[in-house]
Amino acid sequence: MSVLSIQSHVVYGHAGNSAAVFPLQRLGREVWAVNTVEFSNHTGYKAWRGEALRPALTEELVLGLEERDVLKNCEAVLSGYLGDPSTGRAIIAAVKKVRSHAPGALYCCDPVMGDVGRGFYVSPEIPGIFKNEVIPLADIITPNQFELDALSGMETKTLEDVLTAVEQLHNRGPGVVLVTSLRTPGTGQNEIGMLVSNGRERFRISTPELYFENSASMAGSGDLTTSVFLSRYLETGDIKQTLELTAAAVYGIMEATHRAKSRELLLIAAQEALVSPAAPASPAAKFRAEKL
Repeated sequence: MSVLSIQSHVVYGHAGNSAAVFPLQRLGREVWAVNTVEFSNHTGYKAWRGEALRPALTEELVLGLEERDVLKNCEAVLSGYLGDPSTGRAIIAAVKKVRSHAPGALYCCDPVMGDVGRGFYVSPEIPGIFKNEVIPLADIITPNQFELDALSGMETKTLEDVLTAVEQLHNRGPGVVLVTSLRTPGTGQNEIGMLVSNGRERFRISTPELYFENSASMAGSGDLTTSVFLSRYLETGDIKQTLELTAAAVYGIMEATHRAKSRELLLIAAQEALVSPAAPASPAAKFRAEKL
């Protein structure tokens, strides 16, 4: 079984498919990567080369997969950053086409729109596309706290606010909601949290917050988180176990990146954190999810 990952791509470094494909493969998934953007490097460098690819190309490539009669082997579709509304609608069409051949295929959407401190960094039409067209189609969504606020239309200052906003998103379709980059009064000092809900059970987890010299966060970390979460959820079907494995793996890679003072995720050098994230010798072994 395979994952169809439709995202941006960079030649140098790790963001979009360049951050998502290898973790999925290292965790044993076949990945069909469709790139929506082809840049020399991520835009955090302020200068880059390349271009956004035609949204019609996404539809053509998925049509080619349909013609090979392999869409029936797709267990999940993964998407992230949308360059423009046409790309969003091409992804929606791809999800529907996959489900026409593999009705049980999951759709995991990372609704990339912005972050605390940066605000929105997508075109003004994108939030509406996510709200009205993409989210109702998704089985799993992985917004950060800023994006949770944007999708729910409310400001989440407390844990209770977050849970209310998550419930709103459940009511619009997604069965699993993972909130990343979570900061509420319940989060420990110098820690950053994640919260997952399937509408019946809810868990949260915290890891030490790492500060990077070049930015408040690390480009590609959200793409990494979503890809690991999707793979582990396909493997376990258990949100608590998936949350713990994801937090441990992501922290392991982020900690190695931070220690090396690297501007790019050390996905290759620290890849053992993906497959053995909670080994006894690892500091990540202590991360345990709390039931809410």
